[in-house]
Amino acid sequence: MATQSRLLDDPSLADAKLLPPRRMTEEEFVAWADEDTLAEWVDGEVVLMSPANLEHCDLCDWLIHLMRSFVEAHDLGLVLSDATVRLARQRRRRVPDVWFVAESRRHLLRESHIEGPPDLVIEIVSPDSQSRDWREKYLEYQAAGVREYWVIDPMSRHAEAYALKGVPPAEASAAGQNEYERIEEREGVIASTVLPGFRLRTAWLWPQTRPKAMAALQEMAALAEKA
Repeated sequence: MATQSRLLDDPSLADAKLLPPRRMTEEEFVAWADEDTLAEWVDGEVVLMSPANLEHCDLCDWLIHLMRSFVEAHDLGLVLSDATVRLARQRRRRVPDVWFVAESRRHLLRESHIEGPPDLVIEIVSPDSQSRDWREKYLEYQAAGVREYWVIDPMSRHAEAYALKGVPPAEASAAGQNEYERIEEREGVIASTVLPGFRLRTAWLWPQTRPKAMAALQEMAALAEKA
């Protein structure tokens, strides 16, 4: 998700809604932010989000359509876009581009956010979010126990996926022992470890080679049969 590089330091510029002060408590942030506010809260700092470009929006919408169709067909859980993830231990309120929570963990859902780590998170890299998506959020989601993390970079036409290894996520998170390992891409396909049967060709992620979601689902089913 794109982020404004300029954070406001001048209190005289702060508007009650449009231009917040640079820092807020979590309670102040929750009271200030509404469903139309594009912002994250990171250890007291307000990070304003700039609108995504059309390619970013198109890819995000396509992924949502694809993943929701797959998840609903197999009754696996819930897929959401641009919804808040609260990581209390890290003092973070992040808004991933796409995330999935398993049916067995729906109890973590609140009216406006999920209280804890989703099972899978996807971030689509913007020009000013490269270090944040590849490094900062990688470390945050790893520590929080997000079981699978995908990073998609439309600018470089590159995508990588990571899965927690070793200790079960709940135990690892409590002990601070989480560690990601990269999911190997085989013949241009990345297979999710969280969504059984969900196999994504990386070529599908780019506008010139992106099929309709229904065609992708049909090929995904064929790939699963061959596996």
